[in-house]
Amino acid sequence: SSGINAEYGQPSIGRKGGILVPEITIKYFAVSLIFLNSGLSLKTEELKHALRQVHLHTFIQCFTMMFIPLFMQFVSLLAINHQLLQPMLINGFIVVSCMPPPVSSAVILTKTVGGNEAAAIFNSALGSLLGIFVSPVLILMTLGLSGDVPFLKIFLQLCGTVLVPLALGQWIRPRILSWMEEKKPPFGAVASFTLLLIIYTAFCDTFSNADISLPPTELFTVVVMVIGCQATLISTAFLLSNSSWCQFRRQDTVAVVYCATHKSLTLGIPMLKILYSGDPNLSLITIPLLIYHPCQILLGGLLAPKLRQWMLNDKPLPI
Repeated sequence: SSGINAEYGQPSIGRKGGILVPEITIKYFAVSLIFLNSGLSLKTEELKHALRQVHLHTFIQCFTMMFIPLFMQFVSLLAINHQLLQPMLINGFIVVSCMPPPVSSAVILTKTVGGNEAAAIFNSALGSLLGIFVSPVLILMTLGLSGDVPFLKIFLQLCGTVLVPLALGQWIRPRILSWMEEKKPPFGAVASFTLLLIIYTAFCDTFSNADISLPPTELFTVVVMVIGCQATLISTAFLLSNSSWCQFRRQDTVAVVYCATHKSLTLGIPMLKILYSGDPNLSLITIPLLIYHPCQILLGGLLAPKLRQWMLNDKPLPI
């Protein structure tokens, strides 16, 4: 909460052009650090094994890019029929559903619980790469927008911030393995701090925007709807992936719960700025995504101890 209070009090620090210069430090260095961190800490054999889990990857990608958009269309129809929110905010929920999985938070939470981190990394990277092409198409189809998306530019940025640091970490790992086993560097703490920095700067950018003016009741409705949607999606992903039909290991189910339900803010916001270039409603449309991002990390963090206990004890999930 101290971080959120700081965002309200001094949003100029973390906004674009502020002291932290997030358009460089976050966009490039922070995300790269997360994947360098993963590359150093992940056993190469685990990553090779994860590449062969086609059934698992198909499930995660279909859930996040097909099931969630259909689910959110249903939610948006309910919101329209009951006049819960203004149309641009409802469009914001549809936009959230079209986003790819994040390149960082799902990996960190899966690692924290002790789930299949290699599969989480693979699906975060795969989903992000697919999302460059699939997300704009889904948004254009569902909301009827027109826009030119620089696919190559986003693709190259993803390669530079995700694939290169991950490969570099894997290359360095065997060369410093004995040192890492002796010193046990705090990979988890580094990942958590970096993630907190990403959230902080995203909120600073929002609260420093003079165009955003929402009645408190409407903002509260958005928060309640976001939490409700996430709880439903997490429960559905858990029940489906833990069913006898899927035959996933419990570590795989943990990866599904986080990778299939999380949505990317770091890819989403730049994409929306391109698609809605010059649109005065951009600030309103981004609000559900800006709320969804910290909520998914908060809910994921609260769920982590219960998932870890369920995974280790091989007993029913304690609710």
